Amino acid sequence: MAGSIPSFAQRRLIESGGGRIQNIAGGARGGTSTDSLKRRDRYEDSITVRYRYLDSTRNYSLDSSIADFTRRFPIPATNIFLGNTGTASRSILFSPSMKPGWDPGLHALDIYKWTLEKARFFNTTRPYSELNYQLAAKSEQIIEILHTQNIKPNWNFLLQYRLINAPGYFSNQKTNHNNYLVTSRYESVNKRYNNFFILTGNKLQSGENGGVRNISDLDDPDLGDRFVIPTKIGGEPGNTRNFFNTDVGTGNRYNELAVLLRQQYDFGKKDSLVTDSTVIPLFFPRVRFEHTFQFGQYRYRFDDVPRGGYVPDSIYYMDTYGLDIRLTNDSVSRKDQWKEFVNDFSIYQFPDSKNLQQFIKLGAAIQNLRQIYPSSKTDYNVYGHAEYRNRTRNQKWAIEASGKLYFTGMNAGDYSAYASLQRATGTKRAGYVQLGFENVNRTPSFIFNERSSFYLMKSATDFNKENTTHIFASLFQPSLRLRLTGDYYLLTNYTYVTNYYDLKQFSSIFNVLRIGVQKTFKIGKRWNWHTDVYFQQAVGNAPVNLPLVFTRNRFGYEGNLGFKNLDMAVGIEARYHTPYKADGYSPVIGQFFYQESVQIENTMPDLSAYVHFRIRPFKAYLRFENLNTASTSNGFGFTNNNLAAPDYPYAGFMIRLGVYWSFVN
Repeated sequence: MAGSIPSFAQRRLIESGGGRIQNIAGGARGGTSTDSLKRRDRYEDSITVRYRYLDSTRNYSLDSSIADFTRRFPIPATNIFLGNTGTASRSILFSPSMKPGWDPGLHALDIYKWTLEKARFFNTTRPYSELNYQLAAKSEQIIEILHTQNIKPNWNFLLQYRLINAPGYFSNQKTNHNNYLVTSRYESVNKRYNNFFILTGNKLQSGENGGVRNISDLDDPDLGDRFVIPTKIGGEPGNTRNFFNTDVGTGNRYNELAVLLRQQYDFGKKDSLVTDSTVIPLFFPRVRFEHTFQFGQYRYRFDDVPRGGYVPDSIYYMDTYGLDIRLTNDSVSRKDQWKEFVNDFSIYQFPDSKNLQQFIKLGAAIQNLRQIYPSSKTDYNVYGHAEYRNRTRNQKWAIEASGKLYFTGMNAGDYSAYASLQRATGTKRAGYVQLGFENVNRTPSFIFNERSSFYLMKSATDFNKENTTHIFASLFQPSLRLRLTGDYYLLTNYTYVTNYYDLKQFSSIFNVLRIGVQKTFKIGKRWNWHTDVYFQQAVGNAPVNLPLVFTRNRFGYEGNLGFKNLDMAVGIEARYHTPYKADGYSPVIGQFFYQESVQIENTMPDLSAYVHFRIRPFKAYLRFENLNTASTSNGFGFTNNNLAAPDYPYAGFMIRLGVYWSFVN
């Protein structure tokens, strides 16, 4: 298991239990935090790089810490995955969908996507580039390239690309993901007009093997090479470890394209800042008009078709899914395809023109949806939204409230409501206390609709709207190196999958409580113990299985060994969860499903050793992962695999090397 959890060396962010991201310190347009970028000489030796997100007014700095490698790995630490980088993944912590409106429902590969919400808009005094490369056993490679520069002081663009190619330890689990992102932000010289542009694409390909046929094969001394262990689908292993072969064979192929164009025009008051040598124009808005156009194209497909002498296993598909594939020439193909157009018009009002972090926003949007496959049908939604934010000028309080209501259309009656109150603590206001609430009423995801190709039920079933209430609280005290979080969920009409394809709805009310503790203990001058512990429990006979405890611990040395330009982190990392009946996985519909027959009991935690270091702009990560798989039962080998899900083992011993280099042009 690999991933990321926030720690105290990270940039100064606040992560609420509700998933909203806020910054401890920020400034308004025209303030010193942004003007300093414009006053600087773009050709000077030093560089200032800041970025922001689409719906944020605050600037963030790049993270240069090295203690936690998983910030640079696509799989979060709190996620399980099916044994190979790029395969289906889900959070081991309870995390229901909290998004109203249309949802295609295919989320098993979401963590590998670049989305509009994650897109960054940079502002830099000089062109800045990153070249990142990871290499791991069995020819696994991750390549990422980033370049950003200001064409003009008021116009920046970003180009970013990532490739994940991982043949895997077991057969028929090859992955090949391609992501690309283009962003641009332009601000007029008089600061009245803003233009934001995002183009993002995700081509995700994940081979599916259905798991190993017999879990006892993991203990067979003649099957030390995990690649020859028989799997349920995909056929005999071929030469799929070739880096240049991008065909994943039997598997899921998800393609998404999203384009967003946002234009803003402000009315307000002009001003200027006069220095000894120059006059800097300022502008303080009072009213903002905003239009956002969004286009999306979505294609989701599962294929298991005859090829090169291989014929899909008709018995497996009949016994597991009730599909007689002999009627389709021994082929299994499922595909949903959509196009989406959204036009959103909003009005902002700034009560305090010198504080852009206080505003009221009202808006309305029309969403046009066109299902292209398996049937041709047009749908629409009309919804309204409102938002209030206020981070006080003394930086002590942060208030956020927002809501969305679908008036008419495909998802009429869906809504979301969110509220959060945050108070900075400490003399330097580096800590915070936060309380929040959200409630979502949503139409079940589209795979629960008989119009979906992934709907395999023999008869149509009507599902009621899901309703989820989430109450959360968090406390962060950097002086104590402590973060506490609490999350309480109250759910009704909860939808889920069971028995590989059966779609169910649990109408009774049930609740889930989760408590999280993140703490860094100072063991010595340069020795630290970072521990993250989560306790969670479902109450009410719900179709939800959760481990009672999940924990991640890192113990090691963090310092420079007396060298001025060297930062190092050397240590051991362990992850462990208590036994529980983990969700199974259904490859055809790309869903994790509820099951009650198999309990996952990993007697050993997942163990890794690491050596990380940074020398100015150069960072390197050397990791020895899955040390816990060492076994002497049939001669020495790394064959004691832990399980991620029923019939899905994690990989054996793996050496991973990552190199990250930043350049200032």
